[in-house]
Amino acid sequence: EVQMVESGGGRVQAGGSLRLSCAGSGLTIWYWTWAWYRQSPGKERTLVARLRGMDNDAFYIDSVKGRFTITTDNAKNTLYLQMTSLKPEDTATYFCNDDPPDDAYWGQGTQVTVSS
Repeated sequence: EVQMVESGGGRVQAGGSLRLSCAGSGLTIWYWTWAWYRQSPGKERTLVARLRGMDNDAFYIDSVKGRFTITTDNAKNTLYLQMTSLKPEDTATYFCNDDPPDDAYWGQGTQVTVSS
């Protein structure tokens, strides 16, 4: 059974930093293309960043470029999202999943709240 468990969210002030973690079981994260998504209340879940495990090719949406970094720890089978210079508009629940996402892999997500 595949299970993804997100953690590391919290409340920070604008300009602060957080590191999100996504621990995977039942599959090998680095072998595929994995991604972080986020969803704000009343909005659709959208892609934030993705990482192609085979060659470490990363993609970021424009609004997080230069502020967020997506990485993996292959030994721990864990995906990370280092977030710096956080803005109130980054407030959302963050999820990890394959890219394109598999409905069976959605976890509970981790809440990030950035206050101004």
